[in-house]
Amino acid sequence: MIGYLCGEIAELAEDLVVLDVHDIGYNVRISSDFATRLPGVGERVKIYTYTYVKEDAFLLYGFPSRDELDLFKKMIGVGGIGPKGALGILSVLSAADLRLAIYSGDIKAISKAPGIGKKTAERLILDLRDKVSPEEALESIGSLEDGAGVADMGSMGMPDSRVKADAIEALVALGYARSDTIKAVQKVAVTESTTTEDILKEALKHLF
Repeated sequence: MIGYLCGEIAELAEDLVVLDVHDIGYNVRISSDFATRLPGVGERVKIYTYTYVKEDAFLLYGFPSRDELDLFKKMIGVGGIGPKGALGILSVLSAADLRLAIYSGDIKAISKAPGIGKKTAERLILDLRDKVSPEEALESIGSLEDGAGVADMGSMGMPDSRVKADAIEALVALGYARSDTIKAVQKVAVTESTTTEDILKEALKHLF
């Protein structure tokens, strides 16, 4: 309903920002991580929003980028995870961290979020793994290593991610843990002429 809001921060708390847009104050629920990245009261910001409507409430949830908003919408489509739980996950994991956790099956990382137990984390991974491509997971690692923020991810290009993704799937098929193969493949230097077989040979050295 409301794609985003541009306005001045009137109030800011750990999980809520009041945004003044043309003299109307909008209560926007946010993750604690996002709260730490917002400027102070009186500063203008643009916040992407999700409108949550039910019988007794009309709530707005806010995000720093469309990327994080998209992950939020995917999470609330998983049984047992509502808006509060999804926001809690984004409070402990950035969009890049979350994609990597989903792809690598890192239940422990996801279950650190308040109210998210092991079974819920397993369900999240099971439901969303097919929606997180190997390329996205590799881009997430790249953004973490380069220190890029969530908003920067969309502009990052990784032409080598397809051959790396193929190598990861091949190693997983051989019985190696997905999280270990991702780390091993990322240690391999890739050029335009590098093939999947080249990556496999080098990655296997890091797995022994």
